[in-house]
Amino acid sequence: MKKLILIAVLTFLGFSAQAQTKKNKNLKYTTEVNGNCEQCKKRIEKAAFGVPGVKSATWDVDSHQLTVILNEEKCSTADLNKAVAKAGHDTKEVKATQKDYDNLHSCCKYERE
Repeated sequence: MKKLILIAVLTFLGFSAQAQTKKNKNLKYTTEVNGNCEQCKKRIEKAAFGVPGVKSATWDVDSHQLTVILNEEKCSTADLNKAVAKAGHDTKEVKATQKDYDNLHSCCKYERE
């Protein structure tokens, strides 16, 4: 009987410890996003801000780095990458569909890998 109670207590403690994984409300995340110009910058940043939980988003034209601060309780980095790819820009993690890429303005079409 004591063993059964001990197993039940340890199981409960294990589950409660897993449930307390704290998500970062101010996660700073940087990823590479393909693009060429200021028009791309506006599109990429707009796509990032369209994700609930994104607090700031800045894409650098020269380095192609998108730097974001987001609330992990509201969104994930995967959500962000999918939104940017949906806007037609490949990220390091998610590639845009050919259809989304084809919708970009001619000056915004970058060399795809």
